[in-house]
Amino acid sequence: MGGIADKFDKAYETKPISDLANAPVEALQGVSPGDAQHLKDAFNIKTVRDLGTNKYFLWAQAVAKLAD
Repeated sequence: MGGIADKFDKAYETKPISDLANAPVEALQGVSPGDAQHLKDAFNIKTVRDLGTNKYFLWAQAVAKLAD
């Protein structure tokens, strides 16, 4: 999976990519349950898929790439 699995907590490292996409956002290394709650409250982000497809994050990523 190109190093993606090691970005997740140990419990998720052997899961298929579809499971990673549907995992709770706190499954990502460095995202605490409190961080996950803030993301849910602010943007209704509950899963890794939600985070990766959030329009505000995608817009910010596009701006950052264009600025490089």
